[in-house]
Amino acid sequence: IEGEMGDSLPGLQARLMSQALRKLTAILSKTGTAAIFINQVREKIGVMYGNPETTTGGRALKFYSSVRLDVRKIGQPIKVGNDAVANTVKVKTVKNKVAPPFKEVELTLMYGKGFDQLSDLVGLASDMEIIKKAGSFYSYGDERIGQGKEKAIAYIAERPEMEQEIRTRVLGAIKDGRDPLAAVPSVAE
Repeated sequence: IEGEMGDSLPGLQARLMSQALRKLTAILSKTGTAAIFINQVREKIGVMYGNPETTTGGRALKFYSSVRLDVRKIGQPIKVGNDAVANTVKVKTVKNKVAPPFKEVELTLMYGKGFDQLSDLVGLASDMEIIKKAGSFYSYGDERIGQGKEKAIAYIAERPEMEQEIRTRVLGAIKDGRDPLAAVPSVAE
């Protein structure tokens, strides 16, 4: 790339991305490797109809990708005392060549740790009615495990055998063809 700062080279990044991705996809396919690209959303100016949001770098990344996810923060941060420790994020499958697209899920993303698997397990088990919810009370079998999701999570965290049993039942239901999101009202609704 030659030139001075401030020179305008329209579409340069898009051309470079297209050339690089052509070579990269062949190498990734041969080696059985997955590549993850993180991009940002920008607003197109003057869009009256349709979605004004677009991703940078042209169309090549959209074309060559097998799976595209739109991850957005929803709601307020989850706090412990005055410290924000997590966020709830909505993950929407925008493109998927390997499974059905356009699925949506809400997950808890812990700062510095990643996704909170136990919180997500309790939410999924509750949606699949493996863990029963009556008002704000959670029960597993005949055992009341807590009032509120956080107390239910803490109760299960202290009992690894119960956590494993719930996980096994959830995975078994999914393997039997039960759609884990079928009972969940659409996030968009």
